Amino acid sequence: MLKNILLYGSIMAAILTANLLYMLWLCYNDPNFHSNDFLGYAVMLLILSLIFFGIRNYRKHHGGTITFGKALAIGALTALTASTIYVIVWLILYYNFVPDFLDKYIQHVLNEISRNGATAAELNQTMLEMSNFREMYKSPFFVIMITYSEVLPLALLVALVSALILKKKPQTTALN
Repeated sequence: MLKNILLYGSIMAAILTANLLYMLWLCYNDPNFHSNDFLGYAVMLLILSLIFFGIRNYRKHHGGTITFGKALAIGALTALTASTIYVIVWLILYYNFVPDFLDKYIQHVLNEISRNGATAAELNQTMLEMSNFREMYKSPFFVIMITYSEVLPLALLVALVSALILKKKPQTTALN
């Protein structure tokens, strides 16, 4: 079980990290970068579908059966593994390579709402919110929690749905 969790969790983390690096590159190198939340979550859902395949792989190698509890445990631990690696990578990147990320991110947010026709009051409100966010981001604990919140909730939902789909009890034979 542990081998399966580490394998699929590591693969997911590697793909999530590649996506993170691409998004960072866009944020730093493309001033006209437009974020697309729908596309972002669709890509993340596609990446997280590896949880389903990890549970299915475990079931395949264990007689074709798996209980809901076991499937959920495998899925949740795979999600936690991938999310933890993702958080560690982000901490390394943020504190060592992109300490000015919040400057770029805040400017991106302000550009996005300006392009979408925000009023001066909305711009000021967003600037205040971003200022508060910057203050909270000074805490490593907050950085960890906000980074987990990017991936883990959706990953746990995928684990739950996958466990529901893949649960399969052993067939019992009726005695005549």
